[in-house]
Order: sequence, then C-alpha cells, then structure tokens
Amino acid sequence: MHIVIPDDYQNVIRSLDCFALLEGHQVSVYHDAVADPDVLAQRFADADAIVLTRERTAIDAALLARLPKLKVISQTGKVSGHIDLAACSQRGITVLEGRGSPIAPAELTWALILNARRQLVPAIQGLYAGKWQVNLGSRLAGQTLGIWGYGKIGQRLARYAQAFEMNVLVWGSEGSRQAAIADGHNAAPSRRAFFAEADVLSLHLRLAESTRHLVTAQDLAAMKPSALLVNTSRAELIAPGALLEALDKGRPGAAALDVFEHEPILDPDHPLLRHPSVLCTPHLGYVEKESYELYFGDAFANVVNYFNH
Repeated sequence: MHIVIPDDYQNVIRSLDCFALLEGHQVSVYHDAVADPDVLAQRFADADAIVLTRERTAIDAALLARLPKLKVISQTGKVSGHIDLAACSQRGITVLEGRGSPIAPAELTWALILNARRQLVPAIQGLYAGKWQVNLGSRLAGQTLGIWGYGKIGQRLARYAQAFEMNVLVWGSEGSRQAAIADGHNAAPSRRAFFAEADVLSLHLRLAESTRHLVTAQDLAAMKPSALLVNTSRAELIAPGALLEALDKGRPGAAALDVFEHEPILDPDHPLLRHPSVLCTPHLGYVEKESYELYFGDAFANVVNYFNH
C-alpha cells in the first residue's frame, strides 16, 4: 500500500523504532508545512492511506473529493475537528485514531512555568551577549497554581506543584472540583475567584464547541498584575484578541504559550512572539521521543491492521 505522511517537520519519523511496522509498504514522507489544497491533493493523489500528525493538516470534503484512491486516514492521538468525518463516511473512508499520553505535555507545561517565573530566557540571552545577571525572577514556593481542567494532565501538574510547595486551586466541572478536593487540593468557589486568586493559571481543557472562546477578556481582567497565564492546550480556548489586549493592560502580567490560533507561525514579527511579556514555544507539548513512539506506533499499527484484515 502507498502510505503518505505529511508534516514531519523535524524529519524524524523514519528514525522512530515504530517505523519498522510499515516495512514492505511504499511510504512517502513530507517535511514542510503545507496548507495549499492543490499541493495536498497532488501529494495525496496516489495514497491508499494518510497518517496525520495531530491537527497539522486539515482534511475537508473538498480535498477528499480529489482523492479517489484514499481508503483510510490514521490519526496520531485522538481525532479532532480538522477531519470532516461526515465527508469521510460518505466516501467510505475509514478514520482510525490512537492514544495520547499526559506526560510530555505536563512536563512541557512545567518547563514553561519555571522558565517564565525565573525569567530564564532573557537571563540566558544576556549571558550569551556578554552580560551578567540582567534580571530578577520569582520562585514558585508559596504561590497558588490555578488549574482549569483536572484531567490526566491537570492531575499530574498538581503533583508537580505539591513538590514545589505551591498551593493548588482547581476550576472546571463539578466532577473535576470534587476530584481535586478528594486529592487534597482546593476548588475555587467561583470562576471569578479562580482567576483572581491564581498566581500561575494553566488551562487544560479539550477544545470543543462548548469550550471554544471560553476564557474571556473579563476573566483575564480579574487576574493579578503579577500573574502568569499558561496555555499548552489550545489557543482557541481564549476569545480572539483577548489575551494580547489583557497583557497590554497589565492583567495578567505575563503569559507562556505553546499553542496558537494559526500554526505553524513562521513570521518572526507575530505580535505574540514580539510581546515582551510572552514566552512562546512552537507547540512542543507532545513533541518528544517516547510520545512520538506512542502516537505513531498506534497510527502505523492501525494502518497495517486495517490492510491485513
């Protein structure tokens, strides 16, 4: 079978142990970021299967109409809104999904929190520029970590916070708040109190229509001028433009972001990249060796099993 894998930005997929699962099949791997439907249609034209890396490439009805040979789409991790499932069903295209792991995104979130609070990036840049101790960071001990969404990632983050002697404050569904209390943490009495009391506030919600643009300008305005907002989940959880406006007004005082409304960002003058109060990483939450082995191991096994049956 001809299997096409787009969006291998780091050119690492062939180096994964799980790539051996595709032995005997024709595999085409592309390493650039492409959104042009004509280019995608050309690259996918002879594909029996496509293996997608998370939500990097959108598969809509118009594109599917140009892919008569396509039989299966294998998704790394869970399927999301980037695939038109109804159009796939109409064309008899099977969509397969895999698993995810909370470990790498939780660790990346904690790395962002530490880096942002201790101001490591400007300190390191200063050192490499021949300057010594150019700024003053803040410690985490004694501060309150606000977690919106107490799932697998949020729970892991809460344990990290305990190790760093932070207080944990949770907001989310009633089930999330009760689970947090059962684990010895605090549940915020209200949404406003959650935003107002957190020194570091981290979002860990799935993106769905019910959560899209859930965080508003009013929420952000309730945060402390010294607070840090962290988003390693999805940019669309925050109302469009609300975060930049809030940062310019000084509440919260800083942000650390791994996700953006339009990815990849290739413009160094993007307003979030240029903002002095924002620390940005290029959606690295799941971009880690063991996570890739899990994601692509499932995706490749699903493709092979599909064709073998």
